[in-house]
Amino acid sequence: MKNNVLIKTENLVKNYPMGGRKFTALNDINLSFNSGEFTGLVGPSGSGKTTLLNIVGALDNPSEGHAVVIGKDTSQLNHRESAQLRNEHLGFIFQTFNLLSVYNVFENVEFPLLLLGMSAEDRKKDVLQALEWVGLSDKVKSRPAQLSGGECQRVAVARAMVKKPKIVLADEPTANLDAANSYNILDMMVSLNKELNSTFLFATHDEKVIKYLRRVITLTDGKVVQDIEKTPEPNNA
Repeated sequence: MKNNVLIKTENLVKNYPMGGRKFTALNDINLSFNSGEFTGLVGPSGSGKTTLLNIVGALDNPSEGHAVVIGKDTSQLNHRESAQLRNEHLGFIFQTFNLLSVYNVFENVEFPLLLLGMSAEDRKKDVLQALEWVGLSDKVKSRPAQLSGGECQRVAVARAMVKKPKIVLADEPTANLDAANSYNILDMMVSLNKELNSTFLFATHDEKVIKYLRRVITLTDGKVVQDIEKTPEPNNA
């Protein structure tokens, strides 16, 4: 499938007040991301990875500059328009699973589709497909408390992917998983990236994730210090 630019940041700056001064979390970020990328923002804690992910995800606004996501300048969107962008085109995966404990696996994965106003028949078809993608077709009626950590993260991946988003934003998605589960999740994400041509953008300092990336963008003190293409080295264990 032909690639096209889905995300573009221009002279992006993010400042936060700190006492009587300001802390610059992002400083003049100029990046673009095409459809189908499997890319990571890497760097130590406090380097600006999550801040950039939040701005791309229309969860926060820049102090200066622009983030254009699927043709929309996120700083120009109101609350309703930002929510619409997220609901229709973005999938989110976090280090904490953020599953709703009172709902079963099916209902947790179904939730994003309810926001899109899909019919019950279409929702069921898409949820079951997403659970098949992540190998949890037999856990439809289980609640999060009945699942392992790895299974909970697979449910979170299914929830992010069920609407076949153009962009998936993953913030330290393997942080709470052991190595075996981390590699299983990453292998699954690679397969979904290839099948759906969704752009995956990670914020991570996990070497296991970095091995899988095809592009690595290193941030230090809110600045891009390196942006390189690489050959992925998936786990062979």
